[in-house]
Amino acid sequence: MDRVPEAADQPAGGRRASRIGLLAVWPALVIYTITHVIDLLAVWRAATDIHRPLIVTLSRYDAFSYVSIATRGYDPAIPLKPDGTLSTTNLAFFPLFPGLSALVDPILPGDGRIAGVVISWLAGLAAAWGLFAVGTHLRDRRTGIILAVLWGVLPLAWVQAMGYSETLFTALAAWTLYAVLRRNWLLAGPLCLLAGLTRPTAAALVAAVGLAALVAVIRRQDGWRPWVGGALAPLGFLGYVAWVGARLGRADGYFHVQNDSWKMRYDDGSYTLRMLHKLFTGPQPLAFYVITALLCLAVVLLLLAIPDVPWPLLVYAAVIVVLALFGDGYFNAKARLILPAFPLLLPVAFALGRARWWTVTVILGSLAGFAAIYAVYLTTIWKFSP
Repeated sequence: MDRVPEAADQPAGGRRASRIGLLAVWPALVIYTITHVIDLLAVWRAATDIHRPLIVTLSRYDAFSYVSIATRGYDPAIPLKPDGTLSTTNLAFFPLFPGLSALVDPILPGDGRIAGVVISWLAGLAAAWGLFAVGTHLRDRRTGIILAVLWGVLPLAWVQAMGYSETLFTALAAWTLYAVLRRNWLLAGPLCLLAGLTRPTAAALVAAVGLAALVAVIRRQDGWRPWVGGALAPLGFLGYVAWVGARLGRADGYFHVQNDSWKMRYDDGSYTLRMLHKLFTGPQPLAFYVITALLCLAVVLLLLAIPDVPWPLLVYAAVIVVLALFGDGYFNAKARLILPAFPLLLPVAFALGRARWWTVTVILGSLAGFAAIYAVYLTTIWKFSP
């Protein structure tokens, strides 16, 4: 019942899919951890120079909102500014990450910020393990190690160490999609449900799992299991959206929060195009050029992934990229929004999996060095959320 689906069949995948235990994955976890420790040391040194405590650096922007939810709960209504217009509200943030932070906070030293950072670091290891599982399933152990490390040395990898929810979501998404590839619907459904309680981009994961389950039902595969997995998949996302609606007393409550409180809407891509036009008509901060390069690279990698990557992973990655490109506002966060779209890295991991180890080491080492430098830039020079 758990064999690989036809849409995801790869040579030797069935034989390798079970080789994802700790004895197999430990190099990926060790290298992933080392790269983040290097980032941490670099940022700590830079933060010390500007007299900013490291925990403050790790808990800024969205992380602050998660801490407020973990310690004080959600806003009872959308706050108002002095002029009577809507202010931002923590109702925009999904509950799983702050909920886990609240659970571990009493057993950890310090305040709620420590708990959020600890959850992120543990989630990073779980995500690296999940990526290793996917890469190993599709190719081999070497590809799995490279995929996990590659995700950990992206320019925005520093976010994985902050009290943000992207890392936890990526961990849940990776294991959900691995379960889909294995046609383990009774695992994919609950994991997708949890991912739906983590970030609004879970809509991409719900689409991938739902379509894969529908295909299995149409093909009459796996009996009742895809029915259960497909039914469970959207419940976390829909449940939180419904809860916000009930709290605000309007059915479109969550979308009211996004559109009118946070001014986050979707358009025909004109906002993104306007920002790109600005990049070519006048000087802009370094971060905007990096973000633009990553967005363009994401589109290219998505196209390159089409021939070799199973379609459920393509659906998941494509929806995330579309949500980022067509979002109206917060250009500074667009690269972070595509961070969980790890299937985009599969063409690179496949290519590096065939390269010599010294080539792989040079490439990943160079990326790790740039990621550390960029982390310092984001925490000491950049004035907005990464």
